[in-house]
Amino acid sequence: MRTYGLIGFPLQHSFSSKFFTEKFAREGIDAEYLNFEIEDILQIREVILFNPNLRGLNVTIPYKEQVIPFLNEITPEAQKIGAVNTIKIEHEYHLTGYNTDYAGFRSSIEPLIRPGLHQRALILGTGGASKAVCQAFEDMGIGWKYVSRTGANDRFSYNEIDKDILHEYKIIVNCSPLGTFPKTDECPDIPYRFLTRGHLLYDLVYNPAETLFLKKGKAQGATVKNGAEMLELQALAAWEIWTQKTNYPPL
Repeated sequence: MRTYGLIGFPLQHSFSSKFFTEKFAREGIDAEYLNFEIEDILQIREVILFNPNLRGLNVTIPYKEQVIPFLNEITPEAQKIGAVNTIKIEHEYHLTGYNTDYAGFRSSIEPLIRPGLHQRALILGTGGASKAVCQAFEDMGIGWKYVSRTGANDRFSYNEIDKDILHEYKIIVNCSPLGTFPKTDECPDIPYRFLTRGHLLYDLVYNPAETLFLKKGKAQGATVKNGAEMLELQALAAWEIWTQKTNYPPL
């Protein structure tokens, strides 16, 4: 039986295990999907060595950038983005890194973009997932700026966000873990009262289905969407990568 899995910390909110376990059962695939909750990226070595049937890994917070030095190869797309969320494991522990977050996010948000209105985006959080979001916006011709706890030349601080900035930046994407179950009473600290019907709020968090961030945007009439579709799309893309022709017999 082949093994696939997820590395990250913590993983109690994870979508991947349920998604792939159900997929394997539904399609009669002889495989298992395991959560590898590791507190240090160095533990990826143990995960690989102690699971000889491991053929692929998904990577989540906080290791999408930290995992790169442990790979033998990285695709040009993932190199450009600067983050990896999918790893293919082939003969003699050869690890290749991919990024499927990009395609998942872009396919999910693009139908909601209103040309002429949605021209600039605020990206809340600067972790590995945010890098795929930034690249997607660049490729769609949408200007963007990070928002973090401390400001800099290339980013706003949360304290700087005001009515004028929100008037200019009509897309807001939460790439931080704020609001993830079980801490559902948390949300990014922005002045929600200045949001309008012209705003689009997208939350990469998918558990709960409607975060406090989205609830507050919805109350102001904004268009809102969670990350469930993105997660499913990136997971399906990962499966396609894992099952491409390899040196192993087909499933």
